[in-house]
Amino acid sequence: MNFKRVNNIAGWIICAIACVVYLMTMEATASLWDCGEFISSVYKLQVPHPPGAPLFVLLGRLFIVIFGGSNPAIGVNIMSALSSGFTILFLFWTITHFARKLMAPGNTEPTSQNTIAIIASGVVGALAYTFSDSFWFSAVEGEVYALSSFFTAIVFWAILKWEHSADEPGADRWIIFIFFMMGLSIGVHLLNLLTIPAIVLVYYFKRYQPTTKGTIWAFIIGCIVTGFVQVVVIQWTVKAAGWFDIRFVNTLGMPFFSGFIFFFILLSALLWGGLRYARKKHWNFLRLGIWCAIFMLLGYSSYVTTMIRSNANPAVDMYNVDNPNSLVGYLGRDQYGDFPLLYGQVFTASPDDYKETGMKYTKGADRYIETGQDIKATYKPEDMMLFPRVWDASNDQGHANFYKDWLGLADGERPTMGDNFRFFFSYQLNWMYWRYFMWNFAGKQNDIQGFGNVRDGNWITGISPFDNARLGNQGAMPESIKHNKANNKLFALPFLLGIFGAVYQYFANRRDFWVTAALFFFTGIAIVLYLNQPGNQPRERDYAYVGSFYAFAIWIGLGVLQVREWIRKKASESTSNWSAAILCFLAVPVIMGNQEWDDHDRSKKVLARDLAKDYLESCPPNAILFTYGDNDTYPLWYAQEVENIRPDIRVINNSLLGIDWYINQLRYKVNESAPIDVIWSADQIRGRNRDYVVYNPRTDVNQDKFYDLYDVLKNIVGSDDPAFKVPLQGGETINYLPAKKFVLPVDEQLVRSNGTVNAGDSVLSQVPVVIPENRNTLLKNDLAILTIIAANKWKRPICFTAPYTASELGFGNYMRKDGLTYRLVPVSNNTGMNTDWMVDKLKNKFGFGSADIPGVYFDEQNRLHLNTIRAAFADGAASLADANRKDEAKQVLDKADKGILTTNLPYAMVSKNNQHNYFNFKFLEAAYKAGHTELADRVSKALHKDFEQQMAYYNQLGDSKQDGLRNEIGATQQLMQMLTALDAQYKGGSSLKPSLEGSVPIGPATDSPAKQ
Repeated sequence: MNFKRVNNIAGWIICAIACVVYLMTMEATASLWDCGEFISSVYKLQVPHPPGAPLFVLLGRLFIVIFGGSNPAIGVNIMSALSSGFTILFLFWTITHFARKLMAPGNTEPTSQNTIAIIASGVVGALAYTFSDSFWFSAVEGEVYALSSFFTAIVFWAILKWEHSADEPGADRWIIFIFFMMGLSIGVHLLNLLTIPAIVLVYYFKRYQPTTKGTIWAFIIGCIVTGFVQVVVIQWTVKAAGWFDIRFVNTLGMPFFSGFIFFFILLSALLWGGLRYARKKHWNFLRLGIWCAIFMLLGYSSYVTTMIRSNANPAVDMYNVDNPNSLVGYLGRDQYGDFPLLYGQVFTASPDDYKETGMKYTKGADRYIETGQDIKATYKPEDMMLFPRVWDASNDQGHANFYKDWLGLADGERPTMGDNFRFFFSYQLNWMYWRYFMWNFAGKQNDIQGFGNVRDGNWITGISPFDNARLGNQGAMPESIKHNKANNKLFALPFLLGIFGAVYQYFANRRDFWVTAALFFFTGIAIVLYLNQPGNQPRERDYAYVGSFYAFAIWIGLGVLQVREWIRKKASESTSNWSAAILCFLAVPVIMGNQEWDDHDRSKKVLARDLAKDYLESCPPNAILFTYGDNDTYPLWYAQEVENIRPDIRVINNSLLGIDWYINQLRYKVNESAPIDVIWSADQIRGRNRDYVVYNPRTDVNQDKFYDLYDVLKNIVGSDDPAFKVPLQGGETINYLPAKKFVLPVDEQLVRSNGTVNAGDSVLSQVPVVIPENRNTLLKNDLAILTIIAANKWKRPICFTAPYTASELGFGNYMRKDGLTYRLVPVSNNTGMNTDWMVDKLKNKFGFGSADIPGVYFDEQNRLHLNTIRAAFADGAASLADANRKDEAKQVLDKADKGILTTNLPYAMVSKNNQHNYFNFKFLEAAYKAGHTELADRVSKALHKDFEQQMAYYNQLGDSKQDGLRNEIGATQQLMQMLTALDAQYKGGSSLKPSLEGSVPIGPATDSPAKQ
């Protein structure tokens, strides 16, 4: 056999298989989380969240032109699928490169039998990764991780191509190619840069006589080069260009971007001079380094398009990157805050002081304007420690509480260094990395997000004695979770084969082992060290570590050679080759594909789009809709920007309203939505201006009187008069609220004519807004909501995707449910439900995301949002039943029953905090109210069965395994009692009424668009 030809043909066949798998299983439209934002950005060449992905946007647009047709999301999803398929191609060639060095050292031509073994190792390793849980998840949606994996694969393969041909003339072109690919990859994702230490090791082992000391130095140099690229190339070049631009514009009076252009012309001249000097001195290594820097910068230049598009003010314009200085903050992810890595505070610490770290600038009309010093909190020495892992004192997402719960700390107890390391090893490393690693190569318990208990999201093997010893009797699990499609039993066979391959490579070629190990470490454990994640993450984060799973797949492939060696002791070479190939193929990729297919097939699912449509169609024309997290924002952007669904609605994300550039973007028209008055000028909210205000009850202000909200916001909170400011400890002054009771005047004729209220509503002359007593500080996003509402003066409908912000700001009693959204109404007889409006939308507008198609898989987040839709039908039906319109109520319930098949979303199912069963308890109550006895009986039986199975499962667990489930057990018992009372009320005539008070589960976990 000609090895090169066989290797190429086999690689392309495996690539085709992977591409077909991903194309067959990719999502039908946009997915949840960031996909809606990215596809919207791609479709109109817009600007996604920091640090951006300009190359992804450009390539995605090309794929939309070629493949998008009437469904642009398909074009982006195809890009991910094909990128992932080609990742598998380069993985195959990477494995066969290492295998060939083991089977035919010294670039000799392998024998026919050796070729079979080498190709078999490539096939098994590449297909194992094809069907791995985390990589497959990213391969079938329009996100950056698939394309990022492609760049990671191609640069690692390229250094192996260089190694193979390093003694030939011109071989170093591969290294220049690598740095060009890295420069391009920065415009997608930074994962690619973590291959540098492994690449440096390959270079060292090939060019030098390796020693232990030299290997260590090569490793250190690889780390330094990685840091150099991350800090100097990515950060400092843009910072320097921004510094020049400020001087050219503010000092020399030149146009914007003149200093930016001058800097890169100067840098180009310096690089050209360096090349001439290196050629003159015959310093080839310096020449190579300069050429690598040049091509990396060329690839990195895709970020110029970000500034060009931001200047066009597109609808999605995150961070408003319209000048070089804002690009600095965009690339540095400034809006997400800072976190310590090597030395920092513990989470129980409070800031001791604040230090200024540099002036910040924004783009004015013809010059850069200072927006104030950037500040950073400082802490007392006793509150600082090395390697800080428990650092985040904020509790917005429960981080501080999670530290305490995980470590068993009392309130106010300061963590020790031992607690710090315990959190690192038990949570960050074990729970947030090794668990994900074992998902991919041992097996997965279920798709419920895990927070440390034995029931949710653990890794399993499918070997009962082993799993039961770790996690309790898996056979005793409730049926709804035991048969979860994400319950994947791999019997740890991929893991074992990878261990065999790692050990085999270690003893057969230790240099290559350390190269692979470096790739494994830096794309996995090093990310754990860098991210320094606090607990209570809003979603599972396994997608961040696919690079290390890629490295392990190399060892899975090489494991075939170890199995071959064992069989050779008992059989001929030919028999051992084919036996090892067939045995490993059946034991690893075949089992993985069989187990993983049903929970990775998204080919018919359109939930994200339908969820967005249901939110948007719930709103009246020209509404202003406040949203909160990724999954009630990004799908809406996608629906409006790509599918042109309800472009009249202005979607405003509350998480971004605390930033001046986002508030300023409300001032211009977007799609069919008119500009929004936010009362204050751009100067009044610039930088840290009015980041927050405090309650300052002045003695001359009657605290029992109600004041006009618009007047207070405009003339007191918006005033620069020192009389309306209070001093802070550092000498700074800020605005204040002189009272907590305000009113929104109501023009009854206007609200009746524009449909804000219904014909039978009793309209208030003014709506009271009473800031809760425990709120003495309002942040900029709170103030922005109040200014928008006050300035609107009831001209446009004001809607929210969730009602809790209205309650936090004092007008919760005036929210009325319109479907999936809640509308602010000036109504005194508010029942909380806009029944006729809502029922019309439920019957005629709502979609179910393909939940009416048998066999479609919906994961935990999908189920949560499907339950939200089902609950809306329950609310609508209950409201109809309360109005004695029971036949209509039954029709609404039947529509939901047919639209969401119980085979896709059961009426009862294990979930975190019993959210699922809580939603369906409401559905049952609506069925009882409507007199829909057949449906009520089905739902009641399902709930009883699941509760009984849950309690049977909890009761057979030992005390130590019950500890992490105490809240779940309590919630189950409470809902069981409520269910019994509800059944008795409607079946047995009992007057006992179930109470939902205190039983409401926590809301859906969502990332904020101000990302973690």
